[in-house]
Amino acid sequence: MKEWTREERYRVLHSADEIAELHDRIVSSNYRQSFHVQPITGLSSDPNGFCYHKGLWHLYYQWCPWGAVHGLKYWYHVVSEDLLHWHNAGVGMHPDTYFDNRGCHSGSAFSDGEDLYLFYTGNHRDDDWTRTPYTCAAKLGEDGKPVKLPEPLFGPRDDYSEHQRDPKIVYVPDKKKYFIFIGAQNLDLKGRALMYQSENLLEGWKFAGELKVPGFEDFGGMWECPCIVHISGKDVLIFSPQYTKLPGRSESTNHNVYLVGSMDYDTLTFTPDGGYQFLDFGFDFYAAQFAANVSDPDKAILIAWIGLPDNHYCTEPEDWEGSMTVVRELRLKDGKLVQAPVEAIAGLRETALPADGRLPGVCELLVENKGTEFALTLFAKGDGAGGFTFVFDPEKKALVADRRGMNKRFNESVGEVLEVPMESVRNVRALIDKCSVELFFNDGEATFTSHVYPEMNEHHFTLSVNTKVTIYPLKPSVVDDFVV
Repeated sequence: MKEWTREERYRVLHSADEIAELHDRIVSSNYRQSFHVQPITGLSSDPNGFCYHKGLWHLYYQWCPWGAVHGLKYWYHVVSEDLLHWHNAGVGMHPDTYFDNRGCHSGSAFSDGEDLYLFYTGNHRDDDWTRTPYTCAAKLGEDGKPVKLPEPLFGPRDDYSEHQRDPKIVYVPDKKKYFIFIGAQNLDLKGRALMYQSENLLEGWKFAGELKVPGFEDFGGMWECPCIVHISGKDVLIFSPQYTKLPGRSESTNHNVYLVGSMDYDTLTFTPDGGYQFLDFGFDFYAAQFAANVSDPDKAILIAWIGLPDNHYCTEPEDWEGSMTVVRELRLKDGKLVQAPVEAIAGLRETALPADGRLPGVCELLVENKGTEFALTLFAKGDGAGGFTFVFDPEKKALVADRRGMNKRFNESVGEVLEVPMESVRNVRALIDKCSVELFFNDGEATFTSHVYPEMNEHHFTLSVNTKVTIYPLKPSVVDDFVV
């Protein structure tokens, strides 16, 4: 694996010509995705600025153009009319000011109906590499390019650590105020969210206080990507706690969880109805973000990064890495989020194939389970051996996912076996792309996302008895063209 110097990782991109050959090389990869947003070169990580505005869905992702490495971050811009067919729109944010000289880090978007505004973390570093995170804003111009404010909205607080980032902006009509949630870490190295408020979108921002979440004062070492949405009369707070191990998550120290409860903007208190719940039980799901400007009060729209910080993946030698999940529609049911792929994905289906054990490289697999037992193997060899197994354990009341049977193994020290708590397996909907699988169990009551890198002899599946399976090959929905 290549050892990157700081100079290589933080090199400034001056011209598209500098990465044209790299793009030409990686588009021939066997693992380029068919219906998932992915980087044109290099590394993609957190989704950012996800918003509906003037008939288009706008999505940005953190992007390091040079290779599969975290370095100088840009925002790359993609657009869609249906949350499925995504088109590359070019670099959306350049790190080109003193306050973001070492990267445009994660943030959110806000549409006022006429204009689209972007809020992000400017990652500034001095000559001695001391970090100063600024909260910054930009307005999307008529040419689709953002125009940054000349100064940050505000800087960091010195009574917290340097980890203060990922602004999520919301407007609270009954307060006639805007609020920004900031992921943070206190000086005791505990995860927190900070709150800022203003009556004006682009000025007058003041520190309001620390978000209080009773019962979660010692939960995690940093809260990345806090995001909040109000659906079906409840508030849902999602965030990514770092630097901590959680039960059932093997050796991973990066997670994505949610709380259902009530947000009080007077006291800056989020009161949970119960404990935390995992947004996704898979190996590779992180930094989820709700879309802004969704009109349905009973539905949220969400996307996440298929990947985890500090992990390594099998396309790194090809100088690219990362994908976004498919966009998901979320609803509340009995105090839990129920997730489904965006409805438009059914339009990608081609004629169903015979269920003869062969697994297309890009497909949707629908399974109905009519018995009490359940066992599914994806990416098995022709004789049924190996593969990625999902077996229901009635004693544990859990589905056990095990990817140790794949030819290409990765992140072994983090864990290759995970459990998904459930009473039974009624049905499964699996979305399979060239280097990822997303499974929706029991009509979306639980989900499981993972990178996977099958080789030529790993394109079969096996199923337990008393199951019915339908397989649809899926047409592409992303355009893998070179737009900078």
